[in-house]
Order: sequence, then structure tokens, then C-alpha cells
Amino acid sequence: MAANGSSETAYGSEGNNTGTRKEISIAASVVSMTVGIFSNGLALFILVESYNRLRIKSKASFLLFASSLVVTDLLGHLINGSLVILVYSFHKEWQAFDPRGAVCGAFGACMVFFGLSPLFLGSAMAVERCLGVTRPIFHSTALASRHMKRLLALTWLLAALVAVLPVLLGRPYRVQSSRSWCFFHMEEPKDWLDVLLPLVFSMLGLMALMLSIVCNAMTSCALLRARLRRKHHCRGTSYHIEMICQLLGIMSVSCVCWGPLLIRVIMLSTRARDEPASLSLLVVVRMATWNQILDPWVYILLRKAVLRKMFTLLHDCCGPKSRFAQRWQRSVLRSSLETSNSGFGPTDCRLLGRLPETAIKSIA
Repeated sequence: MAANGSSETAYGSEGNNTGTRKEISIAASVVSMTVGIFSNGLALFILVESYNRLRIKSKASFLLFASSLVVTDLLGHLINGSLVILVYSFHKEWQAFDPRGAVCGAFGACMVFFGLSPLFLGSAMAVERCLGVTRPIFHSTALASRHMKRLLALTWLLAALVAVLPVLLGRPYRVQSSRSWCFFHMEEPKDWLDVLLPLVFSMLGLMALMLSIVCNAMTSCALLRARLRRKHHCRGTSYHIEMICQLLGIMSVSCVCWGPLLIRVIMLSTRARDEPASLSLLVVVRMATWNQILDPWVYILLRKAVLRKMFTLLHDCCGPKSRFAQRWQRSVLRSSLETSNSGFGPTDCRLLGRLPETAIKSIA
């Protein structure tokens, strides 16, 4: 491409600054990959521990999707980070290490797959939780464990299909103008197919984000109405609140990190032919890479134990007249007792409602 040729000329004229920029780029990639692997590994450990000791079916399904999301982010850091380090180690001279374009094709497919998979998994988690809260009977009878696993496989399969679609249609991924990554043919598309492929990628990602927003809004409203109408006497809802907080966190991170890239790809696909694309696209791609770093911290920070400490701290700051933290502690205690007594019968919720505050504080 012409843009690649100009990049090669600029790269060759940098002189001694080339080695310095190469070292800085490799160091930044290594640090980002290390932080991402550590964060996702820690989040995966927390989720697996919760999944092994949990007896509540609805949250077990949620944790299955959450663990799959963290594993996907972890693999994305390992594979994409290794490819970035490979590119910079060869001074971004693709002809030297990838004369046939195989690495570029794999790089572009991984960018698309590990970009769409978290968005699809986040929307699937939002739909699952919306059904679990608004239609609990249907959720417990129709959505069995095998159905959840099939849905998980379908989300990965859909993301993989979109990733390999350019190769199947004879439109392989191209090295972008910055020569540091591969993506769809965004510079001077030849025909409507070069325009359609990035549009499919962006529209599917935006649809997944919109579905997550709608389902999370419905779930939050349903939980709020249930609390206002006091319909949760015999069912602890602290784990519902924990999951909703995590879903809202995932949705916020995805919107902030991936929203600009998806919108920018649509704008570039429908732009005038002479509008440059490299700089703006590279900036939003770097923003999108933070999604895989921030996602695991949602599960690390928005856990029930951490939320309980936050509400306790809020109660201490607001004074003894605040009853919000006390109701949260009652809900946490009720949910814990229900889980531990799941094999022995239902918990007496009226007795839990009359527990003294000193007993709740001593248990918490």
C-alpha cells in the first residue's frame, strides 16, 4: 500500500531515534501484557474459588460466563501481546518475518476475535441475569447448565466466524499505516466488500453493547422495585446486587474502551476517500486494549466482601442514623445462611429480620 511505503520512508529516516522508540514500544507492550496477565490471573482465581464453593444455581451460571470472559481476556493479552512484541522486535519490517502475510492474517483475526468475544460474553451475562431476576421460574427450568455451556460456545463461535470472514471472502487483513498491527482494509477500500466487513464488526459490537445496557437497566429496575415492595423476605438478594454491580462495571468499561473504536470504524468506513485514518484509528485501538486490563478488576473490586466493607465504611461516615448499611448486612447474612442451609431446608427469614445489630456486626 502507499501508506505503508510512506511509513517505511519515515521509519528509515529516523536514524538513532529508531532504536529508542523501539525499546520504549517493546517495554510498554511488555508492561501492559504483564499487568493484564496478572490482573486476569488474579480475577480468574477469585472466580474459580467462588464457583467451586457456590450452591446457588443462578450465580453459578453467571460465574461460568464471568470466568470465560476472564480467560478470553487472558488469552488475548498473551497472543496479541506476543504478536506486538514480535512486530516491534523486527522494526515493523513485515517483509522480513512475514513475506506471505500469515502473521498479519493471524494478528488481524485475533484482534477481531478477542475484541468481539468480551462484548458478546458481556451481553450474554446481562441477558442471563435479566432472565434470572425477572423470570426466575423460566430461568431455573429452561436454562439448564448444558444450555449455558452451549450459549457460551455459540458466543465464541460467532466471534470466530466474524474473525475469519475476511479470509473466507478473499479480503485478507492488511498492515495498517502505523505498521504495528493488522486490521480490516481501511485505507482506500476497493469495493463494497471492503466497506461491509468493518461495518459488520462494528455493528455487532454496538448491538452487544446496546443489549447489555437494556438488560442491565431492566434487571436493576426489577431489583429496585422488589426492594421497594419488600418482596425479598425469604430470599437473600446480596448476590444479586453483587452481580449487578459487576455487570454495570463490565458494561461501563466496554462502553468507554470499545465504544470509540466501534464508532470510529463506522465513520471511517463511510468517510470520504481522501480522509486519513491511521492516527485516529491507532488512538482508539490503544483505548480498546485497556478493556482487557480493566475487566478483571471489576471482579476483584466489586466482590461482596469488598462491597460490604464499602457500605460499612459509608455507615461509619454517615453516622448511626443511616440504615442502608445495616440492611445490606442483614441481606448478606441472610444470603450466607441460605447458602449454608441449602441442603437442610429454608431459612426462617422472619427470624433473620429480627436479629440484633450486635449479632450481625459480630458475624460480619
